[in-house]
Amino acid sequence: MVRKREDGRWEGRIVVGHKENGDPIFRYIYADTQKELTAKLRQSIEAYQGVELTEESRMTLGQWLDQWLENMTGTIRPVTMKRYEGTVARHIKPYLGEKIISQVTGKDIQKLYDTLAHHGNRNTGEGLASGTIRGIHAMFHEAMGAAQQAGLIPRNPTEDIDAPKFSYKGKKVLTDEQLEKFMETIQRDSVWCDFFYTEVTTGLRRGEICGLKWEDFDEAHSTLKVRRTIHEEKGGKLTAWDTKTAAGTRTIHLSPSTAALLRERKKTALTEWIFPHPWKPEQPTRPSAAYERMKVLLKEAGLPDLRFHDLRHTFATHALTSGVDVKTLSGILGHTRAAFTLDTYTHTTGDMQKRAAEIIEEFLIDIFGEELKPWQESGKMAKALSG
Repeated sequence: MVRKREDGRWEGRIVVGHKENGDPIFRYIYADTQKELTAKLRQSIEAYQGVELTEESRMTLGQWLDQWLENMTGTIRPVTMKRYEGTVARHIKPYLGEKIISQVTGKDIQKLYDTLAHHGNRNTGEGLASGTIRGIHAMFHEAMGAAQQAGLIPRNPTEDIDAPKFSYKGKKVLTDEQLEKFMETIQRDSVWCDFFYTEVTTGLRRGEICGLKWEDFDEAHSTLKVRRTIHEEKGGKLTAWDTKTAAGTRTIHLSPSTAALLRERKKTALTEWIFPHPWKPEQPTRPSAAYERMKVLLKEAGLPDLRFHDLRHTFATHALTSGVDVKTLSGILGHTRAAFTLDTYTHTTGDMQKRAAEIIEEFLIDIFGEELKPWQESGKMAKALSG
C-alpha cells in the first residue's frame, strides 16, 4: 500500500510476517517524495525476502535482551552470565533498550559503540577500553543472532559494522633489573615465595595458579595441567570452575627450577592444593590475598605499582624477547588464537623484528665484510654482467 499523508509525506507498507491468528504484520516505510518511497520499498522488499517475522518482533530490544538472558541461564558460566547482565544493564539498555528490536540498525549500534568509547564509564565519565567494547560487540552479536533465528528481525544488524579494533595501551612489564629485584624480595617471604616464583615462570592467570592441585603436577615429565580457576565472590565465597575456554585447559612444561621447587614443596604438602590458604590449608589461596601480597612485595622492592595480570605480561614479554615463538607462547598462556597473542604483544614483536633486522645485517657483514656492503656487491655484480 502506498499513500500520501495529510502532512505531505508518503507512506508505504509491506507484509513481513503474520501473527498467531493469521493477521499480517506490516513494516511501514516513510519518505518525503513518492519516488524516494518507491526506492525504499524496493530495498525493504529485498531485505525481507523469505523472512517471516513473528508477533514478538514488536518487542523492544530491552525486552528481548531480558528474555535472551533468561534463556541463557544454565548454559554459560555464572561469571559470564554476570558480565552479560552488567553489559545489558549498563551499556545497551540506557541507549537502545526502548527501541523496537526490528528497527535497530547497524548505524544505531555504531553510534552506541562511539558513545561508549568516549564516555561509556557512567561512574567516571571516561571512555571504555577497546577490549571492553569488543566484548560488548561479541555478546550483542550473539543476542541479535538469536533474535534472527527466533524470527524477530530479518537479519543481524551487528553484521553491518566491523568489530571495534583493539587499541592497546602500553603494558606495565618488569624490566630485567626490576624482575631481579622482585625475585630477591620474594626470596625473603617464606609463605609466598614459591607462589610468586611459579607465577613469574609460568604466566598463569591469578585464578588458575590459585586453583592448582597436586594431581595437576606430573613430577616425571615436569609438566603442569591447568584445568580450573578459582573465583572469589563478594562475601569471600570461593568456587572452582573449569577454565574459561577449551584452550584454557592446557598442559605446560615447567622450567627445571620451577619443577624442582614443586617437587620439594610436595614433600611437605598438607592438602590437595599446591598453594593452599596460609591459615586454612583445606582451602586454596584466595585470589584477593595473592593480589594484596603482591602489592606489599612490590612496595618492599621499591618497584612500580602493578596489577597481578602484569606479572603475566612480564612472563610473556620476556618469553618472546628470549626467542619463544608466538604460537608456542599462545599455548602456554591459554589463548584461543595465536593471532590474539601477537596482537596483545605487538610492542614486543616489533622490537624483536627490529633486532632480527640487525642480526641479518650483522650476518651479511660477516659474509661480505664491513667495507663491501651487500648493496655495493650487488651493484658491482650488475656492472660486471652488463660489461
